[in-house]
Amino acid sequence: MITVANRIPVKPEAAKDFEETFRKRLGHVDNFEGFVAFRLLRPSKPEDPYVVLTFWEKEENFRAWTQSDDFKEQHKGSRETAEAVFSGPVKIEIHEVVQESGASLSS
Repeated sequence: MITVANRIPVKPEAAKDFEETFRKRLGHVDNFEGFVAFRLLRPSKPEDPYVVLTFWEKEENFRAWTQSDDFKEQHKGSRETAEAVFSGPVKIEIHEVVQESGASLSS
C-alpha cells in the first residue's frame, strides 16, 4: 500500500472554500481501482499546509487515477483556483506503507 500526501498551503481567507471544494468531491474516487482511503487534514497552525492524504493499493492505481476522466473533471479550473486559494507551491509526496498499527486501512 502507498500513501500520496499533497501538502497544500492555503490562504487563511480561502480555507473554508478550500474545504468545501473537497466536501463536494467526497466519494468521487471511492470506486476507482486500488483506492483505499482519503483524508483531508486541516493544519493546527495557519502557516502550515493542508494535507490531502490518499491511500492506494499500488502506485500504478494512483497514477491511473490521475490520468482518468474523473480526475480531469474534478480538477477543471484548478489553475484559476490555485491562484486564488494557494499561498505557495503544492508539494506531492508518495510513500510506501511498511508498518501500521491501530485502525487498518487495508482492503
